[in-house]
Amino acid sequence: MTEPLALASRRGRWVVAATVLGSSMALLDGTVVNIALPHIGEDLDSGVAGLQWTLSGYTLALASLILLGGALGDRWGRRRVFVWGTVWFAVASLLCGIAPDITFLVIARILQGVGAALLTPGSLAIISASLREEDRGAAIGLWSGLGGVAGAVGPLFGGWLVEVAGWRSVFLLNIPLAIVVVWAAVRHVPESRDPHPPEHLDVVGSACAVVGLGALTYGLIEVNPIVGLVGVLTLCLFVVVERRSPSALVPPSLFRSRMFVAANLVTLAVYAALGGVFFLLVLQLQLVAGYSPVAAGVATVPITLALLLLSSRAGSYAQTHGPRLPMTVGPAVAAVGLVLMTRIGPDASYLTVVLPGVLVFGLGLAVMVAPLTTAVLGSVPVEQSGIASGVNNAVARTSQLLAVAALPALVGIDAESLVDPTSFSDGFRYAMYICVALLVVGAVIAAALIRTPIVEPVQEADSVACKPHCDLTGPAVQPNPIVD
Repeated sequence: MTEPLALASRRGRWVVAATVLGSSMALLDGTVVNIALPHIGEDLDSGVAGLQWTLSGYTLALASLILLGGALGDRWGRRRVFVWGTVWFAVASLLCGIAPDITFLVIARILQGVGAALLTPGSLAIISASLREEDRGAAIGLWSGLGGVAGAVGPLFGGWLVEVAGWRSVFLLNIPLAIVVVWAAVRHVPESRDPHPPEHLDVVGSACAVVGLGALTYGLIEVNPIVGLVGVLTLCLFVVVERRSPSALVPPSLFRSRMFVAANLVTLAVYAALGGVFFLLVLQLQLVAGYSPVAAGVATVPITLALLLLSSRAGSYAQTHGPRLPMTVGPAVAAVGLVLMTRIGPDASYLTVVLPGVLVFGLGLAVMVAPLTTAVLGSVPVEQSGIASGVNNAVARTSQLLAVAALPALVGIDAESLVDPTSFSDGFRYAMYICVALLVVGAVIAAALIRTPIVEPVQEADSVACKPHCDLTGPAVQPNPIVD
């Protein structure tokens, strides 16, 4: 490996730029696709199930393969796999942009998720492996901040793009962005890899994760209990495989930490709620309240702004006093925001109806998300921080995936609901109450199980050479909780 780079150097700045642009491309694709869903459904004559698969196909591939993508980067070269993932993502984006029907689009979205699973874990891994130790904390902060700006601008820009150039432009825009990322990575990013990778890749474990999540998602979306049961059994087999594999993607030793288990249980409940909210909220705003794509995008911006402005303070509090209080209060406050969102109906005023719910919801997330990262990173030894965060990220994406798959059927949202605002609005309200319950469950788990104060500075975890499956910040500090 070459000598570590200084962040202030030209090449060091290019490393950060390439990784920020690559990870933001995958992040924004999810944000903008949410806003484009009504237009996709209308243009391709798709029902709710097709729209669910448009989101879930991407998340399914990403959630089930993200740890494998990190392991491949460690073994074959992080820059190489990052570039492969970016090229793959661009080609899949082209296929999405020319999709003639919803089935073609869903297949292309799954392929897009595979590309994202290759490029996403390499983003922070490259920063940690390429820059000097004393510059890594600042670089990761810069990565988070610039990603936050992209998250704030994304909904507005995406809504404008859908209105001006149509939903296909959302996917086609990725192609020139990917070209810039590949050029910057090949020209400026040094190659790095783990000098002592595991002897074998956990192919069996990865296959079980893909088949299990795929079958369970299909069973929930298509209301097929038999296929869903196959998915559950396959995921149980995944647990058995991981317990016995010498090169497990998810080391069982992590779960000896009570804090780690508790943090992931909170993640499972809370991020399921976030998956449901961000899937249905933009549909409710456009189909029922009559908002344009731009207006629907702007409506959710306060959530991102709250995260940007308050997350660092919440993280500092958790670092000093422990994460239990913010991880308990945050989901509870977010639940109040969702109760306020149930008032959104036809011709809902933004200032008096939409904004209060969105703002309170965003404040709750801002209180919770950074302490959740603190809990995850503080629950394991420093040398395991990368894999711990990667597992937590996979848990978050999986819970979002299952929520998007299950909620519409649970609340009676179907194809007819897309053309019947009253029916859709009733389903939205019931779904918000289910999400409220999930957030309350997350708050209760945090209050009961998150007890140990964090005394280890998170910055030390950030400065460790990023291991496999690296997304050091976990799901928590992503600028927008929904990425796909």
